[in-house]
Amino acid sequence: MRLFVALEIDEAIQQRLAEYVRSLQPRVSGVRFVGRNTYHVTLKFLGEVEQVAEVRQELRTVRAPAFQVAFGGVGFFPNARAPRVFWAGVHAPAVPGLAHAIDQALATLGFPPEGKVQPHLTLARNGSGRPRPLRAERPPEGFAQLSQIVASGPAPEFGTMTAREFILYESRLSPSGASYHKLEGFELAP
Repeated sequence: MRLFVALEIDEAIQQRLAEYVRSLQPRVSGVRFVGRNTYHVTLKFLGEVEQVAEVRQELRTVRAPAFQVAFGGVGFFPNARAPRVFWAGVHAPAVPGLAHAIDQALATLGFPPEGKVQPHLTLARNGSGRPRPLRAERPPEGFAQLSQIVASGPAPEFGTMTAREFILYESRLSPSGASYHKLEGFELAP
């Protein structure tokens, strides 16, 4: 199974994100926006995993408090000149600590640490999603248009939620894109 650990996004915030994306779509061409049903904040990508029961058991040992997460602002990874990902900002000082706790729990199973976490919510991707060398090349026209629109407008705000759990998801790949299936939720302390 292809697995990752993430925060689920509240319905109201998903709605605001989807409305923002809908406002952009007619203004740009050739940008591959992700579906609303895939909005999440990745804490750790595990890849293909056979020991699913062991992963679940280790995730049950993670202890962290619930925390506030604000969603606002948008940007590009690695940057607007060579965009691979168009993202919405995730503002929560507790996210790196939770990601680190998850890293530590799963290290016992041989999963390498993530390193520095850059919390974000992916809104669109440029290309297949596979890594490629960073070159000084022009972004595709749609991403160039998107960059101009973002630079000329105010930073959008999508709302704040309380993260009360983190989720183990299965990612199923298909020609129409990935679909995510919740396997188990792990409660954060109140």
